[in-house]
Amino acid sequence: MTELAEVLATHTGRSRTVLEYAATTGRLVTDAKAPGFTEAGWAPLAELVDTENFLRVGAFKEEMDWAGYVAFLTGWATTSEWECTFKRITEHGDLVFLELEERSVVGDFRSVVNSLSVYQFSDDGRIRRLDLYLQMALPS
Repeated sequence: MTELAEVLATHTGRSRTVLEYAATTGRLVTDAKAPGFTEAGWAPLAELVDTENFLRVGAFKEEMDWAGYVAFLTGWATTSEWECTFKRITEHGDLVFLELEERSVVGDFRSVVNSLSVYQFSDDGRIRRLDLYLQMALPS
């Protein structure tokens, strides 16, 4: 499988923005382990987002605006390890579909999931909606 850094340089437009979003998330999850990391640390991600109109719909259909999502990310990132591998990206109109294999560790819990994230863009080229879908192995 391919790393995000390898495909980032080969894409433009909205697809590149989505790949930058994923790569920035990965970097900030690492940065979040440093003492003093706060919600303000997500500012590089906010540059890609229409924060006033943002809606994230998660795997359990939970909905979050930007402020709620940043609070969620901060709690998750400060206690988790996360990495991903690129699978596929497709752009159609104002939508970009990103498929990743995501690996995370939270305490003693390890997971590997296939994710499909659907990014919808505002007219000014920023992400305004993020819908997340996951595939995972059955629990044993």
